[in-house]
Order: sequence, then structure tokens, then C-alpha cells
Amino acid sequence: MSTNQNLAALSDAGISVWLDDISRERLAGGNLAELIETRSLAGVTSNPTIFSKAVSKGGSYDEQIADLARRRVSVEEAVRSITTYDIRWACDVLREVFDNDGGTDGRVSLEVDPRLAHDTATTIAEAKALWWAVDRPNLLIKIPATKEGLPAITAAIASGISVNVTLIFSLERYREVMDAFLTGMESAEAAGIDLSKIQSVASFFVSRVDSEIDKRLDAIGTDEAKSLKGRAAIANARLAYRAYEEVFASPRWAALADSGARPQRPLWASTSVKDPDYRDVMYVEQLVAPNCVNTMPEQTMEDFADHGEVEADTVRPNYDDADKVFERLADVGVDYDDVVQVLEDEGVDKFAVSWNELLAEVESKLESNRG
Repeated sequence: MSTNQNLAALSDAGISVWLDDISRERLAGGNLAELIETRSLAGVTSNPTIFSKAVSKGGSYDEQIADLARRRVSVEEAVRSITTYDIRWACDVLREVFDNDGGTDGRVSLEVDPRLAHDTATTIAEAKALWWAVDRPNLLIKIPATKEGLPAITAAIASGISVNVTLIFSLERYREVMDAFLTGMESAEAAGIDLSKIQSVASFFVSRVDSEIDKRLDAIGTDEAKSLKGRAAIANARLAYRAYEEVFASPRWAALADSGARPQRPLWASTSVKDPDYRDVMYVEQLVAPNCVNTMPEQTMEDFADHGEVEADTVRPNYDDADKVFERLADVGVDYDDVVQVLEDEGVDKFAVSWNELLAEVESKLESNRG
């Protein structure tokens, strides 16, 4: 099997190619291993929506669910068993990537119950439980970047847990996430934990920003407003990368780096295009910069494999343009702070809905086996 040259070039330009999907069927059929060979795949992310879809299709989970039904476990425990099984398996498939890369890539993400997004203490407890249950060094525990999630991020990192911070939309919140990471690493160092073993990414969501802002621009309806459609999400991500460069060039970070710490990498999430009028790989092509991750649905990955183009850096030369985009958005009446709060609230709610759907699907299957 040969490696796709477009995705290999993207990897060479500094973007770690991760897949935003997982399923028992994909694991058992060898597809994940194939993507490592042919698509430069270096990691996997999951979320409640992905698991809900996976469990509802086919019979890949039937044997495990039948065993769980015989043991009379609760539906919450059944879901935890199902998801940790898949994540552990994916970690093992990606272990060679992890070992060869020195522990930066080869990572697999598992999210805490999204219904805990505003419960700091229980999020910390769940993160510890999932870390213990999967028991793989290349695991990342996903914690949402809500206000209540920030201290949970710090606590998890302080205890040596590698974290994928998810649902980041605003530049202000991103800076708070980086501060939470640094605080956690400082606490870990004080506790004598090997900082080089702790890895983190910060998942900055992209396409959803355009979906929300484009809707508002259409409502405003002026020619100036419509001329800004499809520009906010990429500008937002580029300014996030500028913030990343500032924070990880600071003396505070330098002290941690001297102790073996690795920087928290930006991860571009929600990179599938929602508007069919837009180029289908624009959230990949326009966000190329060193030391980043782009986690893609398989269709976006295949689109890029087919016709994606790679420039060495499409982020840092465009900071001034990104600033101007947001100046113009403010001038036409788009309230950025309201946009990002709406998106955070919707993101938490959507994942909670998917989690409840997953619980309902598994509960139905358990009851069928018990009956």
C-alpha cells in the first residue's frame, strides 16, 4: 500500500493528520491500520456523536452487549465498557506511531460524559476513572473548555493525565485553556511527575464558527455583510495560533520546557465544510502551520487526498488580514462574544443529546438480551 502524497505533504508541513471517527467495525476490519499506512494517519478523536452512530449500526457490539447484559451491569457502566474497549484497541493500533514519534502523535481521545460539562469535581473523577480504565500511555482524555472545565483540565494534568481540551470557540477562552494547561504542568512538576510523559492538545473548533456567523451575516443582509461570509472561522483559528505562539514563547513556558514539558498543540476540529458553496478542504488548506493537528472526518481526509493543496504556512502570514476580518464583522454588527457563547452552549448540548441517545441505544440492546 502506498502513502497518499497530498496527506504526506500536509504532514511534512507540520500538520498531524488525525481521524475524527472510531467504530468497532473500523477496528476489526483493519481500516484504522490501513489509514496509518496510506493516509499518514497519526491519531484518532472520538466524541459522543461518533459513538452513538457506531453502536446504532450493524452488529459489531452485539457480543459485548450480550455479555454485559448477562452481568446485569447498569447502562452507564455498559457504555463506559463499550467506549473504553474501542479506545484501548485504537491505542494499541496506534502504539507504533506513538513509540516511533517519541510520544507526541499516535494519540487516541476519549471524552468524559458531556453531561458533566458544568460539574468540575465529577469531571475530574471521571477523567481519572477513564484514564485508569483504558490504561494506555497514548490516551488523551477529552474535557470541554467550559468555565467549570478549566479547573478540571488543570487538575487532570497536575495528576499526570494527558488531556484533549475540546469545544474551544473563543480567543479569550483559548488563552484561559493555555493558562489551565500551564498551571497543571507547574503543579505536576511540583509533585515530581515526569513532564515529558504528559501530552495535551487544545481543540479549536472551526466550521461551526462560519455556520453561526454566516447565518447572522445573511440576516444583516447588506453587501458588506455578505462579502464576509466564509471568512470568520479561518480568521478566528489564525488568531488562535497567534495566541499560541505568544504563550509558548513566554518565560513561564520556557521554565517548563527546560524541565522536559511539551507544548499543548493547537488542534483544528470541526474541519468538514458545512456550506456546499465552499471549497471542501478549505479548513485544511488554510490552516497549515507548524506543530498543529487537524482532525478530519474520513470524507474530508479523502477529499484532501484527492485534490488538497499544501502551502508551507497559510496561517502566520495572514494575522493582519484576520484582524481586519473581525474589525469588519464588528462594523456590520456581528457580536463575537455572543457568537462564541452560543456555540459553546450548543456544543455542550449537542454532545449531551448524543450521549443520551447512546445510553438509550445501549439500554435497548441490554433489555433485548435480558428479555
